[in-house]
Amino acid sequence: MMGEARCENYLKCGSNWKISAMKQLNDLVGGRNEVRSWFLGAFLLFILAFIHVGYAQSAGDDRACLIGLKKRLQDRKGSLASWNDNGLAIPCFNQSLTSLIGITCNGNRVYSIQLNGNGLGGVISSAISNCSFMSILDLSDNALTDEIGSKLGNLALLSTLNLSLNKLTGAIPAALTNCNYLNVLDLHDNELTGFIPQSFGFLQRLRVFDVSHNDLSGPVPISLANSSTGGLRFNITSFQGNKKLYGYPLPPLKQYNLSVLAIIGIGLGSGILSLILSFMAVCIWLRAAEQRLTAEEGKISQLVLE
Repeated sequence: MMGEARCENYLKCGSNWKISAMKQLNDLVGGRNEVRSWFLGAFLLFILAFIHVGYAQSAGDDRACLIGLKKRLQDRKGSLASWNDNGLAIPCFNQSLTSLIGITCNGNRVYSIQLNGNGLGGVISSAISNCSFMSILDLSDNALTDEIGSKLGNLALLSTLNLSLNKLTGAIPAALTNCNYLNVLDLHDNELTGFIPQSFGFLQRLRVFDVSHNDLSGPVPISLANSSTGGLRFNITSFQGNKKLYGYPLPPLKQYNLSVLAIIGIGLGSGILSLILSFMAVCIWLRAAEQRLTAEEGKISQLVLE
C-alpha cells in the first residue's frame, strides 16, 4: 500500500513537474518570440526610416538643383513661370508627375531638363550637378553665356547633353569624360575655345558628337576620327567651322613659312624703304654736287680777279 501510494505520489509529482517545465518552456519560447518580434519590428522601422531619409535627401537634391539653375537663368519670355515656390517645393510626385515646364520625372526624381528654344539668358549654374539622376539635359537654342563648367561631369547617368546654339565661351571641360553613359554630345554654334579633350575618345557609347562652328584649335583627337574597326567614327561635319582645328577628317595643318598677307606686307615695306633710301641718296648726291659747284664757282671768281 505504501509503495502504491508512493508510486501515485511520484507519478503525480512527475506529472506536475512536466507540466511546470512545459509551462516554463512555453514562457521562454514566447519571450524569445516577443524579443524576436520586437527586433524585427525595429529593423523594419529602421529600413523605412532609411528609405524615407534617402528619398527626402534625393528630393532635396533635385530641389536644390532646379532652384540653383533658375537663379542663374534670365527668363526673358516668362517660360519658367511654373517654376514658382510651390512647384519647386516638390519637383516630382506620384512617380512621374511634375508641375514644372521642361521637366520629366521618373521614380520621383528629375529624369530630364529640356528647356531648348525658350530664349533663356544667363549662365549654367553649378548646382545642376545635384540632379544626380538626370539622363537628359537640353538647353540648346538659347542665349546662354560664360563657360560650361566642370560640374556637369558629376552627372554620372547623363546620356544626352545638348548645349548647341548658345554663346558659351571657354574650354570644353574634360570632366565630361566621367559621363560614361553619354550618347549625345552636341556643342555646335557656340564660342568655345581651346582643344578638344583627347579623353573624349574613351566615351565608347558616344553616337552623336558635334563641336562645329566654334573657335576650337589644335588637332582632332584620333580616337574621335577613327572607329575601333578602322572606319570613320565622326565625319567632317562634326568639326567644321573651326579655323584653327586640323587633322583627319579635316585637312592637315598648312605649313606656310609666310602667309600671303605677310609676303605682301614685306614687299610693300621693302619697296617703301627702297624709295626712301633712294630719295635720301639722291638728296645727298645733289647736296654734294651743289657744294662742288659752289666751290668751282669760287675758284673761277678768284681767277678772274687775279
